[in-house]
Amino acid sequence: MKNVAIVAIDLGKLSFHIHAQDDSGQELYHRKFNRMGLVKHLASLAPCTVVMEACGGSHFMAREVTRLGHTPKLIPAQFVKPYVKSNKNDFADAAAIGEAATRDKMRFVHPKTEAQQALAMLNSLRDTFIKERTATMNRVHSYLLEVGISLPPGFKSVRELPILLDDCTFSLLIKKLLMDLHAHFNYLDGQVKALDKEVHCQAASDDLASRLMTLPCVGPITATALAAELGDGKQYRSGRDYSASVGLVPKQFTTGGKPRLGGISKRGDGNQRRLLIQCARVYLMGLERQSGKLADWVRELLRTHHTNLVVCAIANKLARIAWAITAHHSEFDAGSSAISA
Repeated sequence: MKNVAIVAIDLGKLSFHIHAQDDSGQELYHRKFNRMGLVKHLASLAPCTVVMEACGGSHFMAREVTRLGHTPKLIPAQFVKPYVKSNKNDFADAAAIGEAATRDKMRFVHPKTEAQQALAMLNSLRDTFIKERTATMNRVHSYLLEVGISLPPGFKSVRELPILLDDCTFSLLIKKLLMDLHAHFNYLDGQVKALDKEVHCQAASDDLASRLMTLPCVGPITATALAAELGDGKQYRSGRDYSASVGLVPKQFTTGGKPRLGGISKRGDGNQRRLLIQCARVYLMGLERQSGKLADWVRELLRTHHTNLVVCAIANKLARIAWAITAHHSEFDAGSSAISA
């Protein structure tokens, strides 16, 4: 097995299908393993390239592969699909992954460290609790509307629900169900507040997140989310590559040498794009308090462009500066660095 050059793995929860090939791309063998068997098999191979789709469990497996002396590569799933031949099955998927990995201009995903995954999980769990809290609040409003009660919008009216129910005359079952929803809302509200504190603590203790917070209008939530995805920034050649990866550059419709640019592409991680857009809107709302080259550039844009376009331009600029801060291990300087990133 010393001539194995690439091992492509179709990852699963319990079973893993591999496709091994040599330097010329010829298949050597394909096999199915459980998790323990896969690790043992990889440990028996000479150092080679191990490729996988970037999916659930792939970053952990990439760290395991590195520990065994191999070189891991993660490919976005949408770039593998064109190489699947004929009918889809696990071995065909593994073969497609191996073929995609041999393409000269293939794009790969940089494996995350455990610390990056922890920050990503923290932000993801917080967002989940926020959505569930909002859904629970909406259920309370809709159920009360069914019995003729319209609550004012906002959290305050839901928090004061027990006081309202004391004066109501509808059935005990309805009161019980509404009190159960109130208890669930309080639980979710407490979880969100606890995770907010944890995000602030992680942002203060993480070096990259702390430096990202020197950006205007970037707080702990955005800083930790960006830190979880950027890592050391070396997976991107430039700030534009990073902003393109989160969908903040224009879509192109170029043909016959005539360029046509549309709205932002909205590709990649929607959460990072959403946070950067929110930061850009906050920056624009407080523009009169901002100074430096970035603020002057924004004021110049506002003279000739629509506000929404300026917001996207600011978000794009913030993404580029965030990459520069990460890659160059620096901090934001409103006077000299705002436009050069």
